[in-house]
Amino acid sequence: MPARSQWTQAVLSFFRPTLAAAARWWRRQSPARQDRFATLGPLLTVLLFLATIVLAFWYLRNEEIERETEAVKRDTEIAQQQLRLRLIENQEQLARIAREIVTRAIDTYEFSAQASAFARERPEVRHITWLTHRRERRASVASSGFQAPSLMTPGSDDPSMPQAGNAADQTFHAVRDRRQPLYTSAFADAIGNLVFQVQVPLIDRNGFTGVLIAEYGIESLLRYYVPYEVATRHSITVMDAQDMPVASTVTPMPGTGNNRSAILHEVPLAPALNGLSLRGQGYRTSIGLISNTLFWMVVALSILTVWMLLGTWRHMRRRLHIQNALLAETNFRRAMENSMLTGMRALDMDSRISYVNPAFCAMTGFSEAELLGRQPPFPYWPKDRLEENQRLLEQEMQGRSPSGGIEVKVMRKDGSVFDARMYVSPLVDAKGKQAGWMTSVTNITEAKRVRDQLSASHERFTTVLEGLDAAVSVLSIPEQELLFANRSYRLWFGAEEAGHTLLADPPTDGPSLADLEEDESVDEFSGLPAQPLTEGAGTTPREVYVESLERWFDVRTRYLQWTDGRLAQMLIATDITARRQAEQQAEAQAAKAQVTSRLITMGEMASSVAHELNQPLTAITNYCNGMISRVRGDNIAKDDLLAALEKTSKQAQRAGQVIHRIRSFVKRSEPQRLVAQAADIVEDAVELASIELRRRNVQLNVYVAQHLPGMLVDPILIEQVLLNLLKNAAEAIDGAKLPPSRRHIELRVMPRHMPDQGGTIEFTVQDTGPGLPDDVIGRIFEAFFSTKPDGMGIGLGLCRSIIESHQGRLRAENLYNGELISGCRFAFTIPVDLRTAP
Repeated sequence: MPARSQWTQAVLSFFRPTLAAAARWWRRQSPARQDRFATLGPLLTVLLFLATIVLAFWYLRNEEIERETEAVKRDTEIAQQQLRLRLIENQEQLARIAREIVTRAIDTYEFSAQASAFARERPEVRHITWLTHRRERRASVASSGFQAPSLMTPGSDDPSMPQAGNAADQTFHAVRDRRQPLYTSAFADAIGNLVFQVQVPLIDRNGFTGVLIAEYGIESLLRYYVPYEVATRHSITVMDAQDMPVASTVTPMPGTGNNRSAILHEVPLAPALNGLSLRGQGYRTSIGLISNTLFWMVVALSILTVWMLLGTWRHMRRRLHIQNALLAETNFRRAMENSMLTGMRALDMDSRISYVNPAFCAMTGFSEAELLGRQPPFPYWPKDRLEENQRLLEQEMQGRSPSGGIEVKVMRKDGSVFDARMYVSPLVDAKGKQAGWMTSVTNITEAKRVRDQLSASHERFTTVLEGLDAAVSVLSIPEQELLFANRSYRLWFGAEEAGHTLLADPPTDGPSLADLEEDESVDEFSGLPAQPLTEGAGTTPREVYVESLERWFDVRTRYLQWTDGRLAQMLIATDITARRQAEQQAEAQAAKAQVTSRLITMGEMASSVAHELNQPLTAITNYCNGMISRVRGDNIAKDDLLAALEKTSKQAQRAGQVIHRIRSFVKRSEPQRLVAQAADIVEDAVELASIELRRRNVQLNVYVAQHLPGMLVDPILIEQVLLNLLKNAAEAIDGAKLPPSRRHIELRVMPRHMPDQGGTIEFTVQDTGPGLPDDVIGRIFEAFFSTKPDGMGIGLGLCRSIIESHQGRLRAENLYNGELISGCRFAFTIPVDLRTAP
């Protein structure tokens, strides 16, 4: 007893400070709060009791599920282990038989005997078959232990036979390639049973000689090798790769199902690893919360108790409703008065100030005591505006103040003055009788300053637009009304919207914007979303020619929302007539430069051309002199005369072709884009360049890829670029005095996909010359820069301009053999659509 008394005193000494603090806190609360807490206490107790019951049910249910899950997992793994051991044992026996077959220790008769013994001891095995590497059956033993003549025969519809790409055939190929036993996926045999095979390879010194096939029945495996105690506790099911049941230890009744949630555990069917898996399934035995009567009784009692407590609480709150409403109304009025930025002033019928809010006091600088009871003149009236304010006050007292307010000057207590706007309304008491006038005062000094700044800014903006050399106009989309036009627009197009429409929508073969507006059946802007149009970027700049003014304009348009909310289109048209004329002159000069470059190229090749023409002309002279001599001596036969004349004609044709080719190359012509083939351009360029190459003893190797798409180019200009690159390469090789083994050029034409251009055809001219110095490569394409002593420096620059006018790229680079330069490569690309290649 003394020990127990000491323990009680210790507990009381521990909790006594806590209880004393709780009592002090309870006494500090107001009676209303004490009533609220007294009501909330039982409510919280009931809710905690209900939560405890729910948690208890939930805990017991989870315990049961965990136990059942562990049991399902354990039984599934036991079944997996039994099947694994059986399959591994069978695989080892089959491997032993396979070794005896390979070592010629047994023949087909002895194999049949061993296979029969193997099948009798293993009811899960459907048959054992020995196939050669040509899928020829050597022997086959069915599950009965006897030979099966019709089993596994080539050409039959037996799914167990590896043929026609079935599951057995796929595994047959895998066993032949990997040289190890493999399992097939599940398939239906000839009688519809689901089976799978294990195929053991037969490998001797000569390699793969066949397979030994053992076919398992999936249902037999479950029936014979899943332990009885496991099958009685849980359902064990074999699932295929598509998660469909193949076989099960429990066969469900047709048309029935189990509504209880299943507890599943799935493991692979080892060592087959052929997509099959074992799934153990268990079920809960206890009822859930929904079906538990005790649970619902507790819930019903808890709800009834809560409802009674809430009714009591609502009754207590109804008693304090009036008091709280009155307090809230008073606080709301005081808070609204203190938070308003608009000054409020009330006058009675004798023009005496009866009320001012804190905002009015802060606005004027006078306190509430200094203003209440004052009569005109009021202290916040400016000294120089007393008469005006008196007149406005009389107007206010007579009820003739304008509804839009009155703009007045108000003086602060420190003497400063600000602009204000006053709005007056009658003040009516609770009996409906007017007791005075309520005036709201707003400081508009900042608003007035902003308005003045906006007005000045608008004036400056209009002055800038009027001074622009470009025409600026804004057209309303729905009404087709010209909303704004600057001086340049009015000078060129007048004050009508026709100029805007002409620039924004130049005449085409289709209907114009005006036609669409006149046609009531066509609503061009029906449901047009204004916000995406105004938020988007402007349209792509266009160049428009106005025939009446004989001027070119660069036109840029975009949609915007006008000041009144309407959708409008702004247009800026800049006169670019001088620029277009300069561009035309530049194009003419470029055309002349191209022709001049071709003439210069042929001038440099003049000696080679003369040598090329000298050979056929000399041959013609020799043939003619020979025929004249023999005719005079009357010792020429008719056939010899005809042969000589034919040779003379061929030489004349050869000279004519050279002259025609040079004439077509250097003649003045306008650039003409047409679909040309790369092979034709290369052939013409090589024919001209061959004269220079033969003179300089340089060999040319040409490779043109097959089935290239057509190019939309000017063939003469591309031919000019190729000829210039080939001639430069030949001059570089000849100038370096290279030996004959290194005097060659390679011309390649290949399709290539470029990251920045897409599909292209690349022309590459690669020589074995001395290359270019690093400082020269960076300037090689500059105008009037040349590495030749007598060069003009326009050849490569013109070549680059020609290629870029075809949206291509021209580049140069040195070739290296280690650290030594072994040549130079010039390459250019022409964009094409590689998908159109034949």
